[in-house]
Formats: sequence, C-alpha cells, structure tokens
Amino acid sequence: MSLEVTGKILHKYDTQQVSERFKKREFVLELAEEINGNTYTNYAKMQLVQNKCELLDRYNEGDMVKVSFNIKGNRWERDGKVNFITNLDAWRIEPATGGAAQSNNIASSQAVPQYNDNSGTPAFYNPSPENSDDLPF
Repeated sequence: MSLEVTGKILHKYDTQQVSERFKKREFVLELAEEINGNTYTNYAKMQLVQNKCELLDRYNEGDMVKVSFNIKGNRWERDGKVNFITNLDAWRIEPATGGAAQSNNIASSQAVPQYNDNSGTPAFYNPSPENSDDLPF
C-alpha cells in the first residue's frame, strides 16, 4: 500500500547501521490539518532504509516536503508474549511546492487540449470515462 503525506521536516536523525546488512535513517514530519476552523498538529516518525537513507540529505529541518511511503508491520513473540511494530517506510521525498510534482502537473496539463468558449471562460477537455456520454438516447 503506497500513501503520500505533506508536512514539515521537524527533525532528522543520523543514519544507523543496525546490522552488517541493514541501515536506516529516521525523521519526523510535522503534519498540520485544519478541521472546522481548528488546526490540529500531528507528528509522524518515518524511516528510510538501505540506499534510500541519502534522500534526506538534500532537505533541511523546516522544509515542507511530500513523502511517499508504505506501511510495514512486524509480529514477533518473546517470552510467550506477542508484540507488533509498525513502520512508515518512506521511499520518495520531494519538495511540497515546485520540483517534480509541479513539473508533472505542467506536463500533464500541456497534454490536455485547452480552449476558450465564447464566454471567455477557460474550458478543459477531460477524456475520463466519468465525463463521457456514449449512451444512444
């Protein structure tokens, strides 16, 4: 399952060499959400693993970023007790404004024909099935 979230980098941790074959780097995102005029702040601790650890190097604490991540969970048993752990494994980080996200939007909007009708209001052609009417009546 792949998810995305946008937030401010609150803290970056150093890369940890957990074992000979595994390394990880954690960071904390501050997530602000407005609901009914009230702003609620949450904090998500995420991790980058293996060769993805370097993705965080280009960003500073305080930068707004969009993070693509997967939810991963593990189960283990110790002394007869079952435990669970959940990780938010980031695999892409990009600027929240501009950067790749903006260039993708520009490229896709240029591929869609644009025109003005007689009212001078811009109109956009959307070829999605939800907007097509192919019924014979």
